Amino acid sequence: MGAQLRVYKRRIRSVTATKKITKAMEMIAASRIVKAQRQVAASTPYASELTRAVTAVATGSNTKHALTTEVERPVRAAVLLVTSDRGLAGGYSSNAIKAADRLTGRLRSEGKDVVTYIIGRKGVAYYGFRERPVAESWTGFTDSPTYADAKRVAGPLIEAVQLDTAEGGVDELHIVFTEFVSMMTQSPVEKRLLPLTLDKSEEPEEAAKGKILPLFDFEPSAEDVLDALLPRYVESRIYNALLQSAASEHAARRRAMKSATDNAGELIKSLSRLANAARQAEITQEISEIVGGSSALADANAGSD
Repeated sequence: MGAQLRVYKRRIRSVTATKKITKAMEMIAASRIVKAQRQVAASTPYASELTRAVTAVATGSNTKHALTTEVERPVRAAVLLVTSDRGLAGGYSSNAIKAADRLTGRLRSEGKDVVTYIIGRKGVAYYGFRERPVAESWTGFTDSPTYADAKRVAGPLIEAVQLDTAEGGVDELHIVFTEFVSMMTQSPVEKRLLPLTLDKSEEPEEAAKGKILPLFDFEPSAEDVLDALLPRYVESRIYNALLQSAASEHAARRRAMKSATDNAGELIKSLSRLANAARQAEITQEISEIVGGSSALADANAGSD
């Protein structure tokens, strides 16, 4: 019985140490969420206004730019998947990967070849284990991305869009990331970045109210303006997606670590009850042995008399 009690105590010490680690990780993730939320709030207006500016240039001129004009029969599409570098975040990365798989399946059903780009070690490991081709990947910055990281990612993607499909280029650019909705809700979403599409919610206020949009004169030309604006548009959208994903990753990790901490506490309570029961059984057994020995000794003394 003593050996069983030692096992319980050893397990309680082990679970207690694990609980301290998960609690610390929960607190770290909670502190990082606030910073990530501020970065998302700061980057979203810039990305939205830049989108409106690019849309104004695209709709205010008759120039058919390669990055704003849809191809009649697109044959190849690029998909940028954003996952995490580290685990212990629940289903954060797996949900994004599933969303990318659904998007890839839909694009292939439309007769398009899919070229995959991945951010995060989890996505790279998933595709590598299944021997799926990946055009390019980036790791090491998913929990704290910077604009330089977004620019580094956007470079090869813009080059692929500008290339002709016969030379290995793509006709469309899609991104799959996890959108931060709230502390409890993070949703994987898919969006098409190029060719540029204007959502109803992003239409200018003048157009929404039925007013006539102003005419623009572009210097040196609308095409040159688009050449300058569109790379910034792609970079800002990727940067905003990275920040949304970082906030979602921290929120998912905080929730997962809180659940692990709570489970560890319940396990410690259960093990403590078992340890108390084992100790009580051991004490009862010792008392029984003492009483039994005393009775035997008393009987022996009575027989000798």
